[in-house]
Amino acid sequence: TSFFPPSSPLRVVVFGGDCDFVARGQHHQNQNHHLSHALFPVEEEEKKKGKHAGGLNPTRGRGERSTSNGSGDDEGKRGWGSRVAIHTTNHRRRRSFSTKTSSGLKSLVERQIPDEISRLKALKQNYGNEKVGEVTVNMIMGGMRGILGLLYETSLLDANDGIRFRGLSIPELQEKLPGKRGQEPIPEALLFLLLTKKVPTEHEVEELRVDLMGRAEKFANECSKDKNKKNVFDVLRALPEETHPMTQLSTACLAMQNDSQFSKMYASGTMKKTEYWKYIYEDALDLIAKLPVVAAFIYKRSCVKEAARKSSDVPTVDTSLDLAANFSQMMGFPSNECKELMRLYYTIHADHEGGNVSAHATHLVGSALSDPYLSFSAGLNGLAGPLHGLANQEVLKWLKEAQHALKGDYSTETVKKFVENTLKSGRVVPGYGHAVLRRTDPRYECQREFALKYMHDDELFQLVSRLYEIVPDVLKATGKVQNPWPNVDAHSGVLLQHFGIKEENFYTVMFGVSRSIGCLSQLILSRAHGYPIERPKSVTSACLEEKFK
Repeated sequence: TSFFPPSSPLRVVVFGGDCDFVARGQHHQNQNHHLSHALFPVEEEEKKKGKHAGGLNPTRGRGERSTSNGSGDDEGKRGWGSRVAIHTTNHRRRRSFSTKTSSGLKSLVERQIPDEISRLKALKQNYGNEKVGEVTVNMIMGGMRGILGLLYETSLLDANDGIRFRGLSIPELQEKLPGKRGQEPIPEALLFLLLTKKVPTEHEVEELRVDLMGRAEKFANECSKDKNKKNVFDVLRALPEETHPMTQLSTACLAMQNDSQFSKMYASGTMKKTEYWKYIYEDALDLIAKLPVVAAFIYKRSCVKEAARKSSDVPTVDTSLDLAANFSQMMGFPSNECKELMRLYYTIHADHEGGNVSAHATHLVGSALSDPYLSFSAGLNGLAGPLHGLANQEVLKWLKEAQHALKGDYSTETVKKFVENTLKSGRVVPGYGHAVLRRTDPRYECQREFALKYMHDDELFQLVSRLYEIVPDVLKATGKVQNPWPNVDAHSGVLLQHFGIKEENFYTVMFGVSRSIGCLSQLILSRAHGYPIERPKSVTSACLEEKFK
């Protein structure tokens, strides 16, 4: 950006999604060292004459180098994933035309892509034939447990340390992420970290927050003001009120798919593979911004029972808030404590590496180049399953059963007997154990700290605390449980109940809204880094029998 003198007339041709632009401007150096330009439409006369972008030959691939302006000294500059040609020319006939500039986050992701691709290529070239593990029949027949077969960059689950987001534990996120409006991180800061591996600055978080809240406000306003155009809320109003909230959320994702920039560009046939990620990025951020608005609508229309709280109106977005706080407020819970809870909920449910059902389903469907709306709808359908996202409802049901049976007697012997009776009846103790973890889930621990601060006298919390003291030893005594410690679901429902969010069938919707941060971050990176379509090999049981005879 520094090789043009300040007085140079400048024309920049940018090949975007739906149209081509020509830009001019005076070079100046701002804090990001970018050029600032006013943009102008390319005139049709130039295209007809074959002077496409003043020397960029339309018969070449889009963005290929060309010096066909007659002098041979102009150069079309081709950056990673960009299609830009720069030429000096007379620009006095141009009309001013404004456009939205790209965010700092998107620019940073773009700058990181070449190094990441080089690193991945080196990894494959140097170690492509190295073995990372072995596969047993037990693994194949046990839901592929323990099989290493998936690249997933945004988080990693360790059996002893728990989940780490780009290397940071949950306590480290709470300490290091900027942009806080209380003590809990805001979703925007975590999204920035997952996409870049970088702890953002206060300015970077605020820039992303403004971007996302602007997208949310635009979406809500367009849907509420244009009565003649059908939108996602009309689709939801057409569903029976008793339709499960997760069915509604997944349906909403599909109903909004018509807004996908990636799908439109792919259908146009003009998008290069190196540009896929840019449109996936726009779709993903749009969807992350839209989901809380849609979820709040589902909550107030279908979940709440009190007439005074029910509503079929499009929620109003408060752009002064962060994603989590605005979600809480749109649902009808404007207290600072509940906003803090929603920020915590977003953080601990955002991502849990790539092998769980919702993350893997999103990743798998996205690998077929399905857009974020289609891909995340698939993830939500997996999350709706009782063995995945509905687990916290099962925990709450069991806790209320215990509360009723114990009648306030939470002594060690009484609670222990209740737990033992649960096991003797052939049931499991919900909220305890994990497929990977071999310690108390850090997500449980941070929820416990939150409860001790805001609701230490809550009766259900006192029961949860007593169970934490008793259940692990009971499970250990059976000799059948590898991990007797509580997981995230053992606590989350109790927090929501305390703050008035008592509609249990909505809890998985909140989980899904939070999980969009992780799943869609990885979807962007998968396309940016050129991940292939996922296609593992399957075998029949007869094939295995024959192999080992």
